[in-house]
Amino acid sequence: MTTIKFKKPNIEAYKPGKSSIRKIKNIIKLSANESALGVSPRVKKIISKKNLNFFRYPDGKSKKLRNQISKKFHCTEDKIICGAGSDEVIQMLCQLFLKPNDQVIVPQFSFLMYRIYAKIVGANVIFAKEKKFKVSISEIIKKVTKKTKIVFLANPNNPTGTYLTKFELINLRKKLKKNILLVVDDAYAEYMKNIDYKSGLDLFKNKENVFILRTFSKIYGLSSLRIGWGYGSKKIIDALNVIKPPFNVNEVAQKAAVESLKDKKFISRSIKHNFLYATKLKYFLNKYDISSNKVSANFLLLNFTKCKFKAKYFYEKLKMKGIILRSTEDGYKIKNMLRLTIGSKKENLKFMKVTESIFKK
Repeated sequence: MTTIKFKKPNIEAYKPGKSSIRKIKNIIKLSANESALGVSPRVKKIISKKNLNFFRYPDGKSKKLRNQISKKFHCTEDKIICGAGSDEVIQMLCQLFLKPNDQVIVPQFSFLMYRIYAKIVGANVIFAKEKKFKVSISEIIKKVTKKTKIVFLANPNNPTGTYLTKFELINLRKKLKKNILLVVDDAYAEYMKNIDYKSGLDLFKNKENVFILRTFSKIYGLSSLRIGWGYGSKKIIDALNVIKPPFNVNEVAQKAAVESLKDKKFISRSIKHNFLYATKLKYFLNKYDISSNKVSANFLLLNFTKCKFKAKYFYEKLKMKGIILRSTEDGYKIKNMLRLTIGSKKENLKFMKVTESIFKK
């Protein structure tokens, strides 16, 4: 009997935050760092229009969207590439830069897709230890060898919520060899109002050896449309366009992304909402000896070390009440912690009320 052979990938598949609970209908999902306020009214309006030609292929170059991005962020249109989520841009970078046995450095606790896409193309993933759940420049530099091709990091980092300051990020780039690509994932940049923070895009717009990732899945609320973008040197972008799938970003996603960038009021409201409730939740949870990171992105990493309950117990009790947080044991291997997404006002108040009831028992 003839059997078809294929590679058996030695990779732990990505496990997203849970989004459903058996026998419970109206769940509160605080597990995936999605937008607390949904999408801009401008997006709803454009999607409801009847003149979307679904039988036509979308613009393979995402020209109108790249033009809008360049206006919004004061950057060069020809140095932008759009993808079906920033995930796809990560995948393309790995395909372009890496060959088997090349090395990729990622922080110990970091977005799982960096390691997954690197491993798929046969690269070796090297983990740099973090210090108190913060990316460590010295630990990254220690891991560099002649085989190092890419350093991936998100700033602020997912799932820890910690971040490198402007000067720390600049210092990292200075200490890395010039022929190593530093990929800075700005997924949560819009939420950051910390004085000592600067986005990768602001810092490295004109650097040849830094590549920036951005997404419409977080503050813009377009997670299900899968739309993101990358910014790098013209040479890298030109090469990525050669390997990019021809129609990778659908028409609805492109139009929605263009409109979301135009809505300054919605973005401003989202930022204010996030800071208000992230701060409230942080101090509320402190009462129960659940500590967390400094307010940064649209989530908190909850530490149960000093709490009378274990993270797993709290997670299961919340689940019984229809509230889902992100277990950090899956994929991230972080024990006795949970990641909490900042939700809507109604969701946050319900979470607080249920938490109070759990601790009263």
